[in-house]
Amino acid sequence: MVKQTPRSEDCDTGEWMLRAAEAAMTTVTTKSDVQIKKDVLAELAWDPVVTETEVGVQVRNGIVTLTGNISSYPKKLAARAAAHRVAGVLDVVDDMKIKLAGIWERTDEDICEAIRNALMWNVLVPDDRITSTVSSGMVTLQGGVDTWVQRYEAEKSVQHLAGVRGVINNIIVEAKPVNAGQIQRQIEEALERQAEREARRIGVAVSDGVVTLTGTVRSWGEKNAIDRIAGSTLGVRRVEDRTTVEAYG
Repeated sequence: MVKQTPRSEDCDTGEWMLRAAEAAMTTVTTKSDVQIKKDVLAELAWDPVVTETEVGVQVRNGIVTLTGNISSYPKKLAARAAAHRVAGVLDVVDDMKIKLAGIWERTDEDICEAIRNALMWNVLVPDDRITSTVSSGMVTLQGGVDTWVQRYEAEKSVQHLAGVRGVINNIIVEAKPVNAGQIQRQIEEALERQAEREARRIGVAVSDGVVTLTGTVRSWGEKNAIDRIAGSTLGVRRVEDRTTVEAYG
């Protein structure tokens, strides 16, 4: 299926020429589930973090289900990210289970101590404002920070620790109030600088520090990049990403 060329009466000459050129160059081909599965398996095999023999892949209508017993949480995250990177994948169902190798087993007390050290050693994290709870290797982070980046960095600090089976991030961003219009302008300007093509397809709305993103993106990589751009803006407390991924082949 090929995008229709816009009619000249729908927009001014300059915009019409731009959209016509994009329409002429863009052909949308929906991959079959068989091809998507083949590509996901290849991406898993390519990723140096993933042990591809641990991961099972099923695909239905562009939705990928990952199964299997995974030997660590970082490998689980990497397998999930690998599936999202494949063109044509709409969503990923994570049914993988973590089965730690004996060498990576840790007590909850050991994990708590490692988390505290990891937070203290990350200069981007206000460690004295963050607490953790560990139950059977599952980590819950709580507390308050000034920016979305600090929240992200706190979670990232503990994801790769031995013994961790999962992370729930309940940290609240307590950003100082910033005018909603100013936040919106800063996000839109950042999108134009860093992701010009994507910016034309993304809607940005801001209310009380909560950013809502709408529109379509062409990959999960674009989706994640746009989330980071929005979250990095001063005054943002939370990002509600309602963008959808188009199935490009």
